[in-house]
Amino acid sequence: MTDLYWLEAREAARLIVDKNLSPVEYVTALLDRIEAYDGGLNAFLTLRREAALADAKEAEVSVMRGEELGPLHGVPFALKDIIDADGWPTTAHSRLLANNVAAADAPVTAKLRAAGGILLGKLSTHEFALGGPSFDLPWPPARNAWGRDYSPGGSSSGSGAAVAAGFVPIALGSDTGGSVRNPASLNGLLGMKPTYGRVSRRGVVPLSFTLDHVGPLTRTTADNALVLGIISGYDVWDPGSSDETVPDFSSTLDAGLEHLKVGVIRHFHERDMIADSEMSEAFEAAVSVLESLGAEVRQIETRPLAQYASCNRVILLSEACAIHEKWLVDRTDDYGELLLNRLLPGTVFSGVDYVQATRTRARYAAEFNQFFEDLDAVIAINNMEPAFLIEDFEAGEKHYSRQARTPFNVTGNPALAIPTGFSKAGLPLSMQVVTSQFDEAMGYRIAAAYEAETGWTSKHPDLDETARVETD
Repeated sequence: MTDLYWLEAREAARLIVDKNLSPVEYVTALLDRIEAYDGGLNAFLTLRREAALADAKEAEVSVMRGEELGPLHGVPFALKDIIDADGWPTTAHSRLLANNVAAADAPVTAKLRAAGGILLGKLSTHEFALGGPSFDLPWPPARNAWGRDYSPGGSSSGSGAAVAAGFVPIALGSDTGGSVRNPASLNGLLGMKPTYGRVSRRGVVPLSFTLDHVGPLTRTTADNALVLGIISGYDVWDPGSSDETVPDFSSTLDAGLEHLKVGVIRHFHERDMIADSEMSEAFEAAVSVLESLGAEVRQIETRPLAQYASCNRVILLSEACAIHEKWLVDRTDDYGELLLNRLLPGTVFSGVDYVQATRTRARYAAEFNQFFEDLDAVIAINNMEPAFLIEDFEAGEKHYSRQARTPFNVTGNPALAIPTGFSKAGLPLSMQVVTSQFDEAMGYRIAAAYEAETGWTSKHPDLDETARVETD
């Protein structure tokens, strides 16, 4: 059997149902791995060791009794610490919420539990999903499982680190300007920003009301599709929620790419910004793989990155400042320096600026979605370079300003980060597949074919080499 910590969620669930894997054994193995290595990675803020073991024992009893089991029965998961779990802290990695305890599960948490999932704990994040990596908060920032001197990306930093490290097969994150796809990219994972409205944000600490998305990070396409199907669905209490039918996202994973029409955006990383050569070469290699699998590839051009970024910035910071308005006045000193410096520019935008940006967003979305009249999907680079050294502030600021993710928060289209290999330094590389609204299944179809052909998702870090803290 594969080492328990590298099991796919689907495979683990099958083994549990067939009584070939004990939920207690599985959960214990992952908890022991977390305790052995998370001191070097800081992925978890809160670990539910005793509670998770109790849940695992209940799951085992259900198996032995022959009860009806959910698709994730006995499978551990973890949550970015902006997502509520009843009776557990939701801190948003901030002093401002250090004593905040959730009174109920967020709908996404409840759905994963109802599917049989076992919550292991809450994960590190950039402060309020925006300010990080920060070293002036009560908890240290998460680090990259492929090399602890590097950032795991953000803002779903702990989510990326935990899945890549084999601490959990599934983690949820949020994506407002790329915060699921960035850690997926820097950690060699699949990370889905679904269509806006596909997944409820109720019970999730907001950053931007109209740009926030919740999505899964996993090590394989099949697991990602499974989890998205579980957490999707209409929520009357989320004003942005859609009642669009939730399909079986796994139904076309084996359909192949023959005759699919795929648009390639190169100007993002060749003209608007210049990507690191290893990232761009990996992207071109991925294009060639898609062609070899039967896809019909054509180059397309959309608006320059800077136009999407400007629109995103006005909306995100205006809405964030509306959320933080009182705290910015009354508890200024409780913010980390990095978050405060990122929030304050939002105070200068006017109501006119915000309205114009929302009108611009609608226009950009309509323009971009015209591509799908002739195309099945669009691919683009994700990051312009691999992970940066976590203690290099300037490198971090540069990294977050050089990316191609925000266009699809603006348009609302689903965008799936996919691993494309490794740099010479052994750091993960990535691209993203973008599809028409509510057609996440097409993104998964392309990712599954690419994954099967390349095998990148079968590579894992050796934590004895990458996560150990050096001591004198």
